[in-house]
Amino acid sequence: MTPTTATTRTVVAAIGIAATLAAGCSSPPEPYTVPPTETYSLAPLPQGATAVASTALPPPVQCGDPTASLRPFPAGQIPDSASLDAIRQRGRLVVGLDTGSNLLSFRNPTTDEIEGFDVDIAREIARDLLGSPDKVEFRVLNYAEREQALEDGRVDIVAKTMAITCERRQRIDFSTVYYDAHQRILVMAGSPVRDVSDLAGRRVCVGEGTTSLERVERQQPDAAVVTVPMWSDCLVMLQQNQVDAISTDDTLLLGLATQDPHSRIVGPNMGDERYGIGVAQGNEDLVRFVNGTLERIRRDGTWEKIYDRWLSELGPPPGPPPATYRD
Repeated sequence: MTPTTATTRTVVAAIGIAATLAAGCSSPPEPYTVPPTETYSLAPLPQGATAVASTALPPPVQCGDPTASLRPFPAGQIPDSASLDAIRQRGRLVVGLDTGSNLLSFRNPTTDEIEGFDVDIAREIARDLLGSPDKVEFRVLNYAEREQALEDGRVDIVAKTMAITCERRQRIDFSTVYYDAHQRILVMAGSPVRDVSDLAGRRVCVGEGTTSLERVERQQPDAAVVTVPMWSDCLVMLQQNQVDAISTDDTLLLGLATQDPHSRIVGPNMGDERYGIGVAQGNEDLVRFVNGTLERIRRDGTWEKIYDRWLSELGPPPGPPPATYRD
């Protein structure tokens, strides 16, 4: 502040005080009123966030081993296939995924490219089928859309942290397992939540249409569950104290935790999530081809390289899960 400015403000203030005193001598003072205080409201919930009513769940669907898939074609012996030829003629593999799962499938803010563990797996399939990992077209889906997008033919495959289950096998087919994840809990530092028993009466965010939702409902029916279309919405709600915890696969939780140093992954494994590539039901040739790519990346070290690039904070590479075949 310059001396001139200070002098000017002093003069103005003095004039204001004198005027106030003069007015007070000529008229009665007005009654004093308390000035209004600022009001605050909670941040709105993310679009699509829904409170889930607690209901009795039916017994899980049984089908034997849901992870058993079709054996790959013998090396160098891929037969003529209408479904594979259609992809080749199009010149690109259409992949369903999301862009809100950090480390798995997300949009790099610097390059604007979609990257992540699942993305690299999909690119390896494109490499084998079309000769280049870049011949892919990504279509963004929320979790509840995955099966329908395959049934409608909107995508060729889904590479979106999709756990293989008997219930899903009623609608779509799967590759062999390409990653074994484990469901845990994410909280903010200082939270009293340590395991699933502590979620009773607390607000828990999970993805809509996910196996994580069903597992929370079965293991802690007294939790107040909120579902969202994207996992990134869960992190926002946790940061704004709109939920007390997030529960899903450790891979997804790691991606969220890297975005907030005040968050913590806690608790033991609540259950295994065995990821597979989703394929439209009846498209056996594409299932076999995808399984051929997964066999290759298990053998040649590509799987470990992809793991080290994206998921090394979970620990040393556990090794690719072995394939189980039903034929």
